[in-house]
Amino acid sequence: MNLPRIYPILDVRLLQARGCPVETAAAALLESGAAILQIRHKGPWTQDLFDEARRISEMCGSTGAQLVINDRADIAMLLDAGLHVGQDDLPPDEARRLIGGTAVLGLSTHNAQQLCAAVKAPVSYVALGPMFATQSKENPDPVVGTARLAEWRRLIDRPLVAIGGITRANAASVLEAGADSLAVIGDLFPGECTARSIAERMNDWHRTIGVR
Repeated sequence: MNLPRIYPILDVRLLQARGCPVETAAAALLESGAAILQIRHKGPWTQDLFDEARRISEMCGSTGAQLVINDRADIAMLLDAGLHVGQDDLPPDEARRLIGGTAVLGLSTHNAQQLCAAVKAPVSYVALGPMFATQSKENPDPVVGTARLAEWRRLIDRPLVAIGGITRANAASVLEAGADSLAVIGDLFPGECTARSIAERMNDWHRTIGVR
């Protein structure tokens, strides 16, 4: 799997706190060149949220972007989307059995032991983090840091997504340490969260890491 350098995470709780509809954020990111989007929602999926996700799925289809759903295999299957699971979610073997052999499947890891285990899992890519301190997740795992990323990169032969506290200020150091892609949450969505401000921020990210 060829991952884009920027992997935007549409964290529903964060976007709601900033007064920005998930669909608005998704449209702005796609129009600014996003090739993959993940919808992350830790609460119950309402009909409104599912309808919004379905419209985002249609937008991704029209632009050729990959949509990924966090945790929920049933939602991913209904939307014909990829799935991302964590260490405490559905095991990768069972997730793969549900979503099929060709769907994108990602797995979160937080240490060398989990990375080594991921080698045997039927996943498309592996995420590692948190790279730095993060406020987007309750009870985060211990910080990995770029030194461990560089050391552990050799343990896995899959595309590796770094996640957790990644900003434009530290993005280059994470890529230099061996990450193939950067999952970005908070630094993609300005406090004044509008379609225009998100598009401007995404374009700034592209300039920062030399995508455009």
